[in-house]
Amino acid sequence: MDKITIVCRASKLSLIQAELVRSKIIKLQPETDVVIRGMTSKGDRLVDLPLSSLNGMDFFTADIFQELREGKADIAVHSLKDMSSEHFFSHNAFAVIERNDHRDVAIFNENIIQKLINKQNIVIGTSSPRREEMVVKFLKKALPQLHDKIEIETKSIRGNVDTRLQKLDNGDFDGIILATAGLNRLLTYGDKKGELRQLLDTKKIIILPLIECTPAPCQGMIVAEGNPDNTAICALLEKISDDLLMQTAVAEKSKARTFGSGCSQKFGVTTISTRYGEHIYAAGIDGVGNTISEWTNLPQSIPGLTHIFATNEVMKDFFDYQWSEKKHEIDTNHIFVANPKIAQNRDILQSIKHKNVWAAGSKTWYDLAKAGIWVTGSTDGMGFEYLESIVKMPLIQSNLNDITILSHQTGAQRWKLKGIKAVGYYDLIAKNSEAIIKAIQEADMIFWSSYSQFKSYKRFAKTSVIHSCAGGETATLMIESGIKPIIFPTIKSFEQWRTNIQ
Repeated sequence: MDKITIVCRASKLSLIQAELVRSKIIKLQPETDVVIRGMTSKGDRLVDLPLSSLNGMDFFTADIFQELREGKADIAVHSLKDMSSEHFFSHNAFAVIERNDHRDVAIFNENIIQKLINKQNIVIGTSSPRREEMVVKFLKKALPQLHDKIEIETKSIRGNVDTRLQKLDNGDFDGIILATAGLNRLLTYGDKKGELRQLLDTKKIIILPLIECTPAPCQGMIVAEGNPDNTAICALLEKISDDLLMQTAVAEKSKARTFGSGCSQKFGVTTISTRYGEHIYAAGIDGVGNTISEWTNLPQSIPGLTHIFATNEVMKDFFDYQWSEKKHEIDTNHIFVANPKIAQNRDILQSIKHKNVWAAGSKTWYDLAKAGIWVTGSTDGMGFEYLESIVKMPLIQSNLNDITILSHQTGAQRWKLKGIKAVGYYDLIAKNSEAIIKAIQEADMIFWSSYSQFKSYKRFAKTSVIHSCAGGETATLMIESGIKPIIFPTIKSFEQWRTNIQ
């Protein structure tokens, strides 16, 4: 082929995505002239209407599909989250070439803190029923609790990323919800990435958690599409497609089809990847109004389990906490709070309130928010190691050397041995509660919430007991100690598994 025409939406982000596809083609066929043409889609033209009010699907992609059908273009490039499952599973040829971060991000004007102090309503811009359902509910608990009840109102906002950010900057909204992937790409490849960085530096952001605010299926993926009648293009798409990403896309779209379709849906589907495996997670409200929270690839049911002891249900009964009086100077810009106990120490909170604070999970996040702390994001209960990919994103522009972990003394020492900055603020003193010991002794399976629990109480367990835990540092340390635990991606996934087998 001497020339290939790529068609996409005319927005800056869409043109960047098309350029990424073009670069893959040029790398494979340097002699080919690859031309990119941007066009306005139906979704771009009807900017005054919320997407949920429009009938049908594929508002951002249908016009571009037509260009392929009519032979006016050879390849169409889309954000895969904008493409319906019905079309994705059609007879056309597809290549999934890249996935950036899955998450949504909430971006707020800097006066958000003062508005919270003044008990003013917070206006969030979004046109997504999914975001309205999950993000608003989450933010009411996750924003700093500077008064007794945070009220959040949503208003429709449409347009490309630049337009939405400008409306935010103008004060039309207090905050807006965007896909993190789009911002990352604009900050990496955009012709005005410097201006975008300057604008974002004046804002406050929250990287929304995957579990509490589950993104749209295939969010962050770029897909290239060809007409099946064009065999040369189909062969090319097959060569540039990432096979593993394609498998993930098929899995997420397939799962989404079981719950409903269209822009009015209130659920998300995403892939949770850990060092121990991949899981499809779906959450929200399905097409008939049922609340859903489903994980795939959880452990098989285990016969003969009579007593399962979940330590996460009685966390406060394992240890007393002895606070250190030593003062610590923290010289990093980012703080990772490993335990909600930290939120109870006023001196620590005072020392970190102007830092970028990250929480281990939702419980830690909510406790910090109750104490008035702005939390930037979390690791969804999957361990500190999960944070590296988040902070390295262009949106955050940091690395592990600029993060300090706040934990107990023993935990901090372990992290320091790994070359990670850490501060231990308290010692754990095992309570050796008779009720806890009895529960451990009787258990056929124990789910450990932390390695400290396991180390202090494992001696009470019978030799035949099945150990389990969430992924992250707890799993790593248990394995290093010679135990082969059943590993769940998160505590929440364990709770679902337990409910399903009982």
